[in-house]
Amino acid sequence: MEWVALALAVGLGWFWLDTLKAREIALAAGERACSAEGFQFLDWTVAQTRVRLDRGDDGQVRLRRVYRFEYSETGNDRAAGSVTLLGRQVVALRLDSVAGVRSNVVSLR
Repeated sequence: MEWVALALAVGLGWFWLDTLKAREIALAAGERACSAEGFQFLDWTVAQTRVRLDRGDDGQVRLRRVYRFEYSETGNDRAAGSVTLLGRQVVALRLDSVAGVRSNVVSLR
């Protein structure tokens, strides 16, 4: 019975560390996208909004995580963006315009 508790603790530890690494990747991807468009990445943070299991192109099951962030086009506004990771790979990045006119969806898959 002790080995079950140990396995659970190790699994939770792995999930926690993997989530921290995925968050770092999403943060960097959001900042790079905003910088490339000339936008200001706000609050230097991303928030995880969704986690689920999904298969990659190679058929392996990985965690798909979606992170949201905010950016500013003019310095006087706020717009939403999102980064989708499959495992530790960025597979999509979205920047929604404040005016709702522009919506860039970049699928990297």
